[in-house]
Amino acid sequence: MPRPYSERFLLDLNKLDPTRIGVQLGKVCVKANLPTSYVAKAFDVSRMSIHSWFRGQYVREKNYEKINNFIGLVNKGLDKGLLPAMTLAQAKNFIDSKVIDNI
Repeated sequence: MPRPYSERFLLDLNKLDPTRIGVQLGKVCVKANLPTSYVAKAFDVSRMSIHSWFRGQYVREKNYEKINNFIGLVNKGLDKGLLPAMTLAQAKNFIDSKVIDNI
């Protein structure tokens, strides 16, 4: 079962460079309450890669467009009231139905 974001991570996220694509991804995932394990499946990468991206680490060029598309889809979900996910099932459903085919 996915764990919630730690308070320490949330505090650190606000201190990181907001121009980094991974930090932007992290902030939108926190806002939408999307667990890293589900996000990792959407990008077909490891959870550790997602955590590294969230902390501003290097993101391969091939993932930039996917991340931008993902951020756009999540923001649309937030605007439409589909997010933040209130349950793990809602988060999984959003990722499975809205994101994987569109990133």
